[in-house]
Amino acid sequence: MRCVSIPRPGGPEVLEVREVPDPVPGPGQVRVRVRAAGLNFAEVMARMGLYPDAPKLPAVMGYEISGVVDALGEGVGGPEPGSRVLALTRFGGHAEAVVVSSSQAVVMPDAMTFEEAAALPLNYATAYHMLFEVGHLERGQSILVHMAAGGVGIALVQLARTVPEVTIFGTSSASKHEVLRSEGCHHPIDYRSKDYAAEVRRLTNGRGVHLVLDPLGGADWRKGYALLRPAGLLVAYGFANIASGERRSWFRLAGQALRVPRFSPLALMNENRGLAGVNLGHLWGEVELLMSEIRSVVELYRAGAVRPRVDSTYPFARAADAHRRIQERKNVGKVLLVP
Repeated sequence: MRCVSIPRPGGPEVLEVREVPDPVPGPGQVRVRVRAAGLNFAEVMARMGLYPDAPKLPAVMGYEISGVVDALGEGVGGPEPGSRVLALTRFGGHAEAVVVSSSQAVVMPDAMTFEEAAALPLNYATAYHMLFEVGHLERGQSILVHMAAGGVGIALVQLARTVPEVTIFGTSSASKHEVLRSEGCHHPIDYRSKDYAAEVRRLTNGRGVHLVLDPLGGADWRKGYALLRPAGLLVAYGFANIASGERRSWFRLAGQALRVPRFSPLALMNENRGLAGVNLGHLWGEVELLMSEIRSVVELYRAGAVRPRVDSTYPFARAADAHRRIQERKNVGKVLLVP
């Protein structure tokens, strides 16, 4: 089978399409012939050498796929061969075939396309976990979503929209605002031309928001924390600010690290604000929780409440272009790789 391999840290041009043997499902596993695979910012950072959770290089990344089951391991009763499934994968998803635990393969709704299915597992599980498991979003609250036009950002907007009377603020470039409004974002903010913190304060009469979802890191964590209302929560789930340009910059990494705020438990207590972190890559020991969240999102899809927005699809041979599209912040929704 073919796969997209990262042989060494570098720019998009280092990516290689390689031929490797088909994986063989073991006990409790199924093999899926991949029809589409999600590409995330984490995998872009892995290529740059900035993602500490990445496997040792050379490596095949990929956290989520959709496809058709074609083989079962010992003791597996289903999904049956021929079943259309979506799945979380702990790497290895950027390949023509992948082996996963049968409990991680969810049968797709009939109306769901393979592209929609590949756009769902990681982004929507992350968004669902942050909003409802960690953030406990309630009726009438307000949220600030950074990188709102990305895969996780749009998932956050769509899922927040399922809670009545929630006000959604989202940062993105101005060219993406029309799409964000169509998805349910009430106040898109162009972070390139405006101070988003000042704009949020203006629009909320200085009160701020209940929940800030921040994949940026560095100084933005401090700004987001300062925007919280009493009992508000900042959820940190990435550090995109360290990735600028196509290659790793130790100077930028050090500069951003110095901007990370130091939060004191005493300050959190006195200011009645909270801080939480989310990294789904460190929740593999909680598979039941993750799969419960994914199944909840699938049911919301069946009900018509959410629908993954696919920005673009790239064949494996153009994986470098897919990486560039994400890194240059051009995507509106999910970027996919297809065998």
